[in-house]
Amino acid sequence: MISFRGSRGPSLTLDESSVFDIGACVVDGLDLSPGRAIPDDGDPRIDHSLEGFLFTCGPDHIRHPHPLPDGKGMYPLHGSLSAHPAEALHVSMDGADLVAEARVPVRLAEGGQAELRRQWRIKGDSGEVQLADEVVNTGHTAFPAFLMYHINLGAKHFDEGTGLEGAMLERGGFPWTFGEGDGGVFCVPAGHGGWAEVRLGPMKAIGDKRLKVRFRTDTLPYLQVWRNQKAPAHVLGIEPVSHRWVSRDELQQAGEFVTLEPGQSRHYGLAFSFS
Repeated sequence: MISFRGSRGPSLTLDESSVFDIGACVVDGLDLSPGRAIPDDGDPRIDHSLEGFLFTCGPDHIRHPHPLPDGKGMYPLHGSLSAHPAEALHVSMDGADLVAEARVPVRLAEGGQAELRRQWRIKGDSGEVQLADEVVNTGHTAFPAFLMYHINLGAKHFDEGTGLEGAMLERGGFPWTFGEGDGGVFCVPAGHGGWAEVRLGPMKAIGDKRLKVRFRTDTLPYLQVWRNQKAPAHVLGIEPVSHRWVSRDELQQAGEFVTLEPGQSRHYGLAFSFS
């Protein structure tokens, strides 16, 4: 893990062993990542990634495993990206901003190749953490591109006043304990251009601060949110995502695949802060 901390904002660790995702996210001395309070889906790649504050799924598949077109294998849980190590790591200052960059070559489930070109930035003036990603088809065959960011928080840090807020949510927001029983999930349109914003808080554990997440809706037009309190899990995920929550086959039949030809790329971005 690489320590990544600017003059303001949270203290992060970046996981060079898996996609340069975020492990710990420390605010006011408290690590908000869920740690081991997560479900076990039987995939050690995802088991490792899920315990951190942010992990990335894609670029060839998202959500649950699905048969490959030739029927001779499966797209793995959350796609092929997780567990691929980062290369060409570089940390620098850009004025008052702290910047970390890396490239992540990815072997796709169908045999193709892609590369994630990633830049993290912590703004020196505000402490906002910004992520700019480019997914490039570096192989010789086209593939449909998907992406989902999982921002996972340990729900043990929430309290009775903690809730979700956002223009895309029903009634503008509701308590974090949405759904029934020990879990729930929903996926809603977030926009089709510009940036969307969703907030979680306040959280007494970090001085009544709120988490604010912003994300590009030209390439991430949906917001998915899930929670799982089935022991030992105690986690909530805020998940900007490229595609609505239906089967891969239904997305293809509806013409919603986004195909990347060799050499083509697609850009994604989000930002988060605590205030």
